[in-house]
Amino acid sequence: MTEGAVEVRHEEGVRWITLNRPPHNILTIAVMRELATALRTAAEDRTVRAIVLSARGRSFSAGVDVAEHTADRVYEMMGSFHDLCRTLAWVDVPTVACVQGPALGGGCEVVALCDVVVAAEEATFGQPEIRVGVFPPVAAAAFPFLFGKRGLPPLLTGEILPARRAQELGLVTEVVPSEHLEEAVRRVVGQLQVHSGAVLRLAKRAAVGSFRRWFTEALEEAERLYLGELMSTEDAHEGLRAFLEKRGASWKHR
Repeated sequence: MTEGAVEVRHEEGVRWITLNRPPHNILTIAVMRELATALRTAAEDRTVRAIVLSARGRSFSAGVDVAEHTADRVYEMMGSFHDLCRTLAWVDVPTVACVQGPALGGGCEVVALCDVVVAAEEATFGQPEIRVGVFPPVAAAAFPFLFGKRGLPPLLTGEILPARRAQELGLVTEVVPSEHLEEAVRRVVGQLQVHSGAVLRLAKRAAVGSFRRWFTEALEEAERLYLGELMSTEDAHEGLRAFLEKRGASWKHR
């Protein structure tokens, strides 16, 4: 079912990695593993000077598959997603996200870990996990470092942000009309292609070293809270059941 879910092509020093599970590019365990492998392979290729993450369909990604958030799969699901995010955070090659539509939940977290984010005016961003009784560990670990206290309200409210608001937060680098999205991404990539790949990697490694140290420790703590405490609450299981059953949650506050 995941054959062709992640398309990869190489173009003049640029590795284009494209999610191909339209319309919403849901991140299943298998897709997350495929995407992480594509990133690692690109990072190992010394001819690659930039990596572009893009997607086909209406959404960039609506996030991780909630159907795989069952008690028997939650450890595997979280392990696969966090391996993907750690891989993305540790790639020394500059990364560019090309966001044509909604980037929600895990999709938003993947975008936030990219170095440059170019978004269409119609794109939206958000961490709606709180609505189903959970929280996003990667965003909880990364947002305070990347955006300061401004990154906390989206985690607590589940609000979906339009592209311009996301740009004000610092999540998005540039917003363009949808018809100019690819052109804008290629312009950014062109600014990277002219430089030494070796120097680009070293410059990025020097710039993000403090974030990587922060992210490592913070994600470990977020994982502990999620798996050790959150998943023992009644509300977390009620929220997920309500989502899958397409009904409102009845919170027990315990």
